[in-house]
Amino acid sequence: MRLLVLLLVLLNAAYYAWSHDMLRVYGFGPLRQDEPQRLNRQIRPEALVILSVEAALPADAQPRAQAPEAAPTCLQAGLFDEAQATALRQGVQVVLPAAVWSLNEVLVPPRWIVYLGKYPDAQALARKRAELVALSLRVDSVSSPALAPGLSLGTFESQERATSEMAALVRRGVRSAQVVQESAESRASMLRITPVDQAVRARLDELSPMLAGKTLLPCP
Repeated sequence: MRLLVLLLVLLNAAYYAWSHDMLRVYGFGPLRQDEPQRLNRQIRPEALVILSVEAALPADAQPRAQAPEAAPTCLQAGLFDEAQATALRQGVQVVLPAAVWSLNEVLVPPRWIVYLGKYPDAQALARKRAELVALSLRVDSVSSPALAPGLSLGTFESQERATSEMAALVRRGVRSAQVVQESAESRASMLRITPVDQAVRARLDELSPMLAGKTLLPCP
């Protein structure tokens, strides 16, 4: 019995010494969990920087602030017929300095269309429009009062191009179409404003009633 007790005491003492690294000099000891060898292999551990989620993203994946679009320095509107241009000239010279605007005459080429019409009433016009839309065709109303109520399947600057388009439409099932001249060559006016600085921009709203429904757009 004494021998058993003495053996247990010796085993406990040996375990204590083993678990507290007292025997490591002899090559015995528990497995270290802190793995100091990894720390020893680190290069400049003091340079380690903890990044935020945003900073860790690649540059092209980070949200970027939208740069405000530069305001146009040149604006234009048109086209204006002779009566509209006369009224506009009288009004714009009161609103803007003479040095920043001009009303220039431009040549408007003739316009040919692939035409369907005239239709007897709005219901017939609507039925025909629905048929053409079902064929995945782009359909526009005609702008010439002499051709209304009617439909346009394309606008062209020459009769030859309009005729070629009509032939293609016939192959797609369009019937009773014809090529007509919607408008002859004419002259019109284009309003041009430049430079558009802050002072000019502050007065543009005053021009709106004078533009006959046209919109000021950046110059090409």
